[in-house]
Amino acid sequence: MTSNEIFDDAGKYIMNTYKRLPLFIMKGRGNRVYDAEGREYLDFVSGLAVNNLGHCNPRVTVAFQKQAQRLVHTSNIFYTEPQVKLAKLLVENSFADKVFFCNSGAEANEAAIKLVRKFSSVKGTGRFEIITTFNSFHGRTMATLTATGQDKFHKGFDPLVPGFSYVPFNDIASMEMAISDRTAAVMIEPIQGEGGVNVPDRDYLKRLREICDSNGILLVLDEVQTGIGRTGKLFAYQHYGIEPDIITLAKALGGGLPIGAMLAKDHVASAFTPGTHASTFGGTPLVCSAALEVLRILTEDEFILDNCRRMGSYMIAALNELRLKYPHLIKDVRGKGLLTGMELNMSGDTVVTECIKKGVIINCTMEKVLRFLPPLDVSQADIDKLADTLAEVFNSIRI
Repeated sequence: MTSNEIFDDAGKYIMNTYKRLPLFIMKGRGNRVYDAEGREYLDFVSGLAVNNLGHCNPRVTVAFQKQAQRLVHTSNIFYTEPQVKLAKLLVENSFADKVFFCNSGAEANEAAIKLVRKFSSVKGTGRFEIITTFNSFHGRTMATLTATGQDKFHKGFDPLVPGFSYVPFNDIASMEMAISDRTAAVMIEPIQGEGGVNVPDRDYLKRLREICDSNGILLVLDEVQTGIGRTGKLFAYQHYGIEPDIITLAKALGGGLPIGAMLAKDHVASAFTPGTHASTFGGTPLVCSAALEVLRILTEDEFILDNCRRMGSYMIAALNELRLKYPHLIKDVRGKGLLTGMELNMSGDTVVTECIKKGVIINCTMEKVLRFLPPLDVSQADIDKLADTLAEVFNSIRI
């Protein structure tokens, strides 16, 4: 089918839940994708931080091809080797003692919310409230949508789930004032991604950990976007010298296949018992075989995380050069590793569209923040092409 044929049929047959860009992607390899007419595009979105190892990573592809010939699915009332091995590798490389598998970031966060409340119930504390932050994003199920601190996602879905409150991100004083004898947990992204690539002060998470400890409440980190190497370490919390009680993962964990996970310390995880929570497709042998290979690559190959850190710094420098050249268009550049944002003084939609026309795929969030999420093995030459393309687009803008 041609691109226009796909656009027409998508309009007829698919629910209108996405503001889609005019690009029909046929195939991908590494950090390149190709449309139906064979045009090549440099991918700085990576499936919104899913393809951290690029498109069709050879090792991950072979792993799930082999597993697909052996066993694709069986109920979680039985054991499978890929699931157990993946859980072991996650525990060995994190703060956690136990893992629960599901299918997505929203499902992982939903599980975390349930675990927080179940833990409080088992302890008999009477606490149920979870504090999150403004501009956060935690998912689109009813509980995770409510946890999300953005009114635009709440609109039209009242009544929301009770028991959530919101404070400004990176504001310790507001968090301290919001905690009450009803508070069971603080749930936060170490770096806000969808909310505009907002990086906290160096000691923010450490102070947050101290406040949670002194008030006897849990610290839940949503690492759906920041996890699996995106910030230059396997998990973003490892930058800040703390350990959470619970973290949630998804996106890059499966190397392109849908899998989510919630990790917790043993004393918290033990609140879940048979029948309290489950996921029919959570942690199938097929997706776990892919995720197992993703984790093996990231933990065995030091180049990838090191490249993420080095290229993240190189990208920040390149984008800041543009900020100096176009101060009337660019307000700020920020990020960590290869989760990078450029805040504009104007809507970013035109910039995104023009970059795609020139063969570079980027993303815009919060209307004005261009978000760059390339595969973790991106090269200097690819970042130079991004910067050159942005410069061409900025040169053509008249405001």
